[in-house]
Amino acid sequence: MPRFKPFKPVLVAALLPVLLSACAGLKPVVKSPDSVSPFQLGEVPASFKNSNATASQPRASGAPSFEITAQWWRVFQDETLNTLQSQLLVGNQTIQVSQAQLAQVSAALSASERASRPTLNASAGSSRSASPSGTTSSFAINPSNNQSLNLQGSWEIDLWGRLSSANLAAQQNQQASAADLAAVRLSAQAALNQTYFALRTSEAQMALLTRSIAQYERALALTRIRFEGGVSPKSDTLQAQIQLNNAQSQWQTYAQQRRQQEHAIAVLLGLAPSAFSLPETGVLPAVLAAPSAVPSDLLSRRPDLAAARHKIGAALAQQGVAQAAFFPSIVLSASTGFRNSSLANLISAPSLLWSLGASVAQSLLDSGQRQQAKEQAAASVDANTAAYRQQVLVALQEVEDQLSLSQSLTSEAQLQNQSLTLAEQNAVIVAEQYKAGTVNYLNVTTSNITVLNAQSNALTIQSRQLAALNALLKNVAGRWE
Repeated sequence: MPRFKPFKPVLVAALLPVLLSACAGLKPVVKSPDSVSPFQLGEVPASFKNSNATASQPRASGAPSFEITAQWWRVFQDETLNTLQSQLLVGNQTIQVSQAQLAQVSAALSASERASRPTLNASAGSSRSASPSGTTSSFAINPSNNQSLNLQGSWEIDLWGRLSSANLAAQQNQQASAADLAAVRLSAQAALNQTYFALRTSEAQMALLTRSIAQYERALALTRIRFEGGVSPKSDTLQAQIQLNNAQSQWQTYAQQRRQQEHAIAVLLGLAPSAFSLPETGVLPAVLAAPSAVPSDLLSRRPDLAAARHKIGAALAQQGVAQAAFFPSIVLSASTGFRNSSLANLISAPSLLWSLGASVAQSLLDSGQRQQAKEQAAASVDANTAAYRQQVLVALQEVEDQLSLSQSLTSEAQLQNQSLTLAEQNAVIVAEQYKAGTVNYLNVTTSNITVLNAQSNALTIQSRQLAALNALLKNVAGRWE
């Protein structure tokens, strides 16, 4: 027997970690999604065009946060809205769908994490068989029994990072799904706010028309008295009746709009429209000044942008999986068990058997499938990166639009309030002139319509201001500063 033979197993065992470390150096490097710039040219703008906010420095590293400030809708100071928002988080079916999708992705992540761990399988069997005797054409008349009990274990050594890259992709997908859930929740909250404001606007318009209808009924009674007394012509009475009918028709229109908006709120809450009703108040929440915001904060707050960045990370990790496919897979295996013809003597030392081994598998000819998979992974990274940059641009546009609209509506509201004051003063003067007999009722009708339109326009502008503020808060991920 050669002198060095007893030491060869020790030598191989000593060199194996060195060889594995050297092979591990060939592991593909997976890039971080933080290396992706929002723009191909230039940096993120320091501030919005329509805002005087001071820019803050964007984050240098780390995944963007998509956590939404809890109960951001409370800035509108409406207790009914606060109650509805609490019901929304429980009953909204779209949110529940997104929650179930997150649970599915989380389960896939758990499965991916376990793929890199050793596996152990157990099996037991019992058979009775017979084989040809070899000397005659008939089977042996004394069949044999075979009893077995086995354990098999295997473990794939992740030298090239295929399993770790797949696990990283699953992690990124799970985080993207969590961000998608936050985005769905934010959109549902903003939709509820918008529908609630529209409902209260319809109520306010109905209350305004109710007051006008009462005024027009008194005016109709006055014109009839004047007509019967021969003071005014029949046309004044007809004009007063037309004015009253038009106001009543408008009231019906707003009442129908309110019913539809109430139905929409019920669906948002996950309820049947017939099972939900909301008491009328006719009061809109107060309009607050629009908050200031900066793009760097926006990029770290919005859940849709966070989801887009995590999708880039998942695509980059899949690129690592595609690269690792060019390297062989190495699997360590071990098995042990018992085998005997007698079940009573199965678990005994003479029946014991075991094996240890390793296998290496490498695809030698795949007609370019691995190269195509690598190119597809690279194209997926490019597509997700472009989609992220586009979402950034859209996010900046949305905030710019709402900031500009908020400023415009503030000026519009001031002018409309001035017009309303003038219209009310004019209506008082015309009413006195009509009583004095210096003008006919057509002048009164015209002045009343002017006042009603001015009041209605003021309510519409207030509703638009609330809608713009709600959209702005949604676009900055529900934050209020």
